Amino acid sequence: MNRLAKAIRSVTLAPVMAGIMLTLVYVTKPQVMGRVNSFWWGIFFLTVLPILAYPLQPYIPGYREKGREGQRGLAMVFAVAGYLMGVIANFVLKAPRGMWMIYLEYLLSGLLILLFNKCLGLRASGHACGAAGPAALLVYFRIPALIPGLIILALTWWASLRMKRHTAGQLLGGTAIPVAVILVLTLLEKITL
Repeated sequence: MNRLAKAIRSVTLAPVMAGIMLTLVYVTKPQVMGRVNSFWWGIFFLTVLPILAYPLQPYIPGYREKGREGQRGLAMVFAVAGYLMGVIANFVLKAPRGMWMIYLEYLLSGLLILLFNKCLGLRASGHACGAAGPAALLVYFRIPALIPGLIILALTWWASLRMKRHTAGQLLGGTAIPVAVILVLTLLEKITL
């Protein structure tokens, strides 16, 4: 059972889920991205850059001696850096509104995870956030992903609890953050139209 839980946690890492979400959006609603370059930039900023933290961690001072904890910390730094660079690229490239929604969802969720985990000392699961955020975005774009998203989220919760990586409260916090962010962004979008 632990091998299954570990496999589930591996395929539901936030960068993997981001890549799946971007691919589904591009295939089903290409107008959201406007052009193919937006898709490739998204893959780089939301998937490739955050994943690079794992092979680079042994070479970066301040992270290499911290083992798995250092790996997770560096992954969060790389992820938020990717989200921020994505927002900057959106601005420079005059990206369509849908891409703004994607990057703002990731950036704000990432910043809130950092705030809760590093500043407030309340641990919210980045893993749950990384599974719930893409599902929330797919629902926002009216891509029928609610049921598959809930199944993936349930599997993520099960695997995390099984491996004792998070408590139910931490998973709930990590799940609530991207859902709250997408609701606020949707409300702001309606107000500004």
